[in-house]
Amino acid sequence: MHAPEITDVDAQIDAIQHASAPSLPTDDFKAIFRGHPGGVTVISADAGYGPVALTASSVASVSAEPPLLVFSISALSSASDVLSRAATVIVHFLDVHDVDVAKLGATGGIDRFAQAQSWTRLGTGEPVFDNVRAWVRCAVVDRMQAGTSTIVVARALTSHIERDAQPGDPGDALVYHNRAWHRLGEHSRLEG
Repeated sequence: MHAPEITDVDAQIDAIQHASAPSLPTDDFKAIFRGHPGGVTVISADAGYGPVALTASSVASVSAEPPLLVFSISALSSASDVLSRAATVIVHFLDVHDVDVAKLGATGGIDRFAQAQSWTRLGTGEPVFDNVRAWVRCAVVDRMQAGTSTIVVARALTSHIERDAQPGDPGDALVYHNRAWHRLGEHSRLEG
């Protein structure tokens, strides 16, 4: 006899949560993802109480039509309250020339917008860091609680590309891997 097929996502999650098998230990889970590099972004917003920003490697493309992306916000982030209420966000896609912006968004306990010459506001009010590789202004279309994080789905509205890598060209991509910043470039290309 086999188990009935579960097609409802909520039912699947409920079944997993009530399964008798224990979850993977937290340290093992963290070790897995330390070895999984991610592209580096900074997400900024202002829900009316001043601008906030955080560095994230969780941004992923979901759909090209309509243009949707997804990212997660840890409840431990000082920016989580504002990002959880903002109707729009700016997702900054960084390269190695933007590592200082990445470090700024990753540093806790500081005013990430103290240096007025490094950022501006769009006409719609969102804070944008100047001269980054690219940014996308997005409307938040959905939020979902997942453990200690909030998953955000956003629709791309407008964008700006300062430095574009041509198709097949590695450019100067910035990735986060094993607790360190890395550059992808010609030296890291594998022939395939």
